[in-house]
Amino acid sequence: MNKRTTLADVAERAGMSKTAVSLVLNNRPGSRLSADAVARIHEAARELNYRPNPQARSLRLGTTGTVGFISDDVTVTRFASAMIRGLLDAADESDRGVLIAETFNHPKQLRKALDSMADRQVDGLIFGALSARLIDLPPLPDGMRTVTVNCVSPDVRVAVLPDEEQAGYAVTRHLLDAGHRDGIAIIGNAPIARTDPQVSVTIGRRFDGIHRALSEAGVTPVAVADIEKWEPWNGYDAAKGVLESGAPATALLCLNDRVAFGAEQAMHEKGLRVPDDLSVASFDDDQIASYLRPGLTTARLPYLEMGRRALELLLAPDPTPGEHLVEMPLQVRGSIRAMN
Repeated sequence: MNKRTTLADVAERAGMSKTAVSLVLNNRPGSRLSADAVARIHEAARELNYRPNPQARSLRLGTTGTVGFISDDVTVTRFASAMIRGLLDAADESDRGVLIAETFNHPKQLRKALDSMADRQVDGLIFGALSARLIDLPPLPDGMRTVTVNCVSPDVRVAVLPDEEQAGYAVTRHLLDAGHRDGIAIIGNAPIARTDPQVSVTIGRRFDGIHRALSEAGVTPVAVADIEKWEPWNGYDAAKGVLESGAPATALLCLNDRVAFGAEQAMHEKGLRVPDDLSVASFDDDQIASYLRPGLTTARLPYLEMGRRALELLLAPDPTPGEHLVEMPLQVRGSIRAMN
């Protein structure tokens, strides 16, 4: 087994004291060394492939250099796993390690994951969720820094959420600007999701943005179809009902991409084409949005950016309490026809 390079080895190679080497390699002030001496130390460390001892660093700084991420179904959902990518990117830039646990919405698994993270003395915890909802957490370790991402908890003071109100406004405004003032049909009105925080804490805001844009333009939807769950088959049934009602729709504003997929199947059965006969807009930018032909115009859930922001807030010295909203950028594709 190769012997681990120590500070003493670097000091001998650089011709400097161990104290001086420690000050330089640990970025501690007060070394008063010349630029040439500092360069010699870094060069010696590179030549010897010196790596700091994480256990010694932890004892010295009182930290472990690791954070924990606990989620429900994020890691096993390709759509949302970008949240982890954003978190890992930010952690790498901050020289932190990340421990990841998945609970699959089981309270016992959540308790087990939390205890495991606490036993490993992580420097902070991030709780994430696939859908932006109110989560129930067990008692947290005293003094543990915590952030929630795409969810909220009364026990956590800092939350990162998608800016759904902005997204609702932007998508609707895009339809209005394309000339669809007299023919917007809303597919996916979801009363439960709008009122039950256990289902969603942000969907109501999506509707708020939609209705703000419509109100500013003095526009009333030609149809509003309720849906119990945002799934393709529900989108199919709802859109079919609107098309058969005779409502003078020129655009279907679907409340998520799965609903939009189902709505387009109903259109195809009627011999209608996107966007020549009917435009379609949506939300989330699920994989299916780019697979459809033409591609679906939708507002992207910013999972990657939210993951990054959560890690940055966890490491910030004094993060502002409350919600930190991340923009949902509009992905403009070929599903909307200009009417003017």
